[in-house]
Amino acid sequence: MKLKTSCILAAMLVAPNLHAQQTTLDPANRQLAHDVFKQLIEINSTDSIGSTTLVAEAMRKRLLDAGFSPADVVIFGPNPRKGNMVARIHGRAGSTLKPVLIICHTDVVEAKRDDWTTDPFVFTEKDGFFYGRGTQDMKDSDAAMVTAFIRMKREAYVPDRDLILALTADEEGGKSNGVDWLLKNHPDLINAEFALNPDSGGLTTKNGKPILLGVEATEKLYADYHVTATNPGGHSSLPTPDNAIYRLADALARLERSPFPFELNEVTRAELTTRATLVSSDEANDIHAILKTPPDPAAIQRLSAKPIYNATVRTTCVATMVSAGHAPNALPGRAQANINCRILPGHSQEEVRQDLIRIFADPTLTVSYTSNAGIELGKGSDRAAAPPPPLNEAVFKPLRETANIMWPGLTILPEMETGASDSIYTMAAGIPSYGFSGMAIEDGDERAHGRDERLGIDSYYAGVQFAYLYLKAMTGAH
Repeated sequence: MKLKTSCILAAMLVAPNLHAQQTTLDPANRQLAHDVFKQLIEINSTDSIGSTTLVAEAMRKRLLDAGFSPADVVIFGPNPRKGNMVARIHGRAGSTLKPVLIICHTDVVEAKRDDWTTDPFVFTEKDGFFYGRGTQDMKDSDAAMVTAFIRMKREAYVPDRDLILALTADEEGGKSNGVDWLLKNHPDLINAEFALNPDSGGLTTKNGKPILLGVEATEKLYADYHVTATNPGGHSSLPTPDNAIYRLADALARLERSPFPFELNEVTRAELTTRATLVSSDEANDIHAILKTPPDPAAIQRLSAKPIYNATVRTTCVATMVSAGHAPNALPGRAQANINCRILPGHSQEEVRQDLIRIFADPTLTVSYTSNAGIELGKGSDRAAAPPPPLNEAVFKPLRETANIMWPGLTILPEMETGASDSIYTMAAGIPSYGFSGMAIEDGDERAHGRDERLGIDSYYAGVQFAYLYLKAMTGAH
C-alpha cells in the first residue's frame, strides 16, 4: 500500500512536468523561434519594393544549416523578386501515404511608416506584444513552420509520409502568386494528398482565455472591380451637373445602402450554431433566430451590425481606393474607385460584377473586373469557389489531440474564411485544403493589413509549439 501511494504521488508530480514540457518551448527553441520571426519581419516583402526571394533565401540558409540537403530545399520563381522556397522532409521508406503540403505566403501588405507608432519593418517587442508588418498575417506561421522543420531535422525525426513546406509569393496581391505558379510550373514539387494553410482559421482568445479554434472548411472568393465615371472635363469656373466625381460618389453611396442578400450554407450554419454556445444570451437568441426558416429579419439586421456576422451571412463589396481629377482648377475627366468583394461560395466573379452594375443603376459608368495582376478585363470568371472538402480524420484527429494538449476543452469550429487565401488554388487543383493555426489573437484585436499590427508574445510561442506538436501528431506512428 505504501509503495502504491508513492507511485501515485510520483505520477502526480511527474505528469504536470511532462505536460509543461509538451506545451512550452525550451530556451534554445524559444530563441530559435524568436530569431526566425525577427528575421522574417525585418525583410521587406511588400509587392512594391520588397522581395519574397530574400525571404526564401534566408529561410533556405537556416534549413541548410540545420542539416537539410540542398536538393530538398529549392527556390523557384518567375522573376528575381518573386522567389518561392519549397522544402521537404522525407517520410519513412516504403510508406504508401501521399505527402502533406503546408502553404505559407511570405509577402505582406504595404505599410506606411507615418501610419504606425513603430516602424512596421522593425521587429519591436513592447508591452507583451511583437509589433511589425506580418506579425499576424502571416510571418508568425512562416516562422513557426520553419522552426518546426528545423527541430524535426535536428531530432532526425522521420514522419510516416513526406512533409512539404512551400513559402510563397504574392498571396496579398501582385502578378506572381506563388502557389498558382508552382502548381502550373512545378506541380511535382508540391503534389500532396491534402494541404494545410495556416493563413486561415486560427485561435481566438477572450480576456486572454482561448475560446475557439477555427478551422477553415470553405472560403469566400476574392475579386476586385473598377467602377469608372468619365467626363469631357473643362474649366472649374464652369461647373456642370455632370461631374465624374459626383456620379462616382452617388454610385458608392448606393453600394453602401445596398447590402447583398442574406445567405447561409452548410458550413456557416454549423459555424453559427457553435458560436451561439460561446456568446451572450441576446446574441445567441439572434443567431438562433436567423437559423430558422424563414430567418428573422430583425435578428439579421442586429447581427449584421457586427462586421464578423455581416461577412459570414452575405457577399460583401466595399470601396477601398479612389482616384479622380488631374488638376485643382479643372473639372475631372475621370473618377475611379476600386471595389473589393469577398464572394460567398456558389457565386462567381462575373455574377457579382452584374450585381454591381444593377446596384449602381447608372449606364454611364463602366464596371470592369480587375485580375490579381492588375489587368482590367471586361468580365470576371464564371468560376465559383470550390465546395468544402471532407472533414478528413487524418487532419482532424491529430488536431483534436494537439489542441487538447495545448488548451484542454477548447472548441474546434469548422468555419468559412470570410477573407480569401491561397487555398483557392490548391482546392482548384484537386488538393483538399484545411486552414488553421495556433497563433492566438484576442477577440477584437485583429490587426492584419492594418496599422500597428501585433501578436502577443506568449501567443506566438504557444503557436510555435502547437505547429511542431501537430505535425508530429499527424505524421507519427499510427
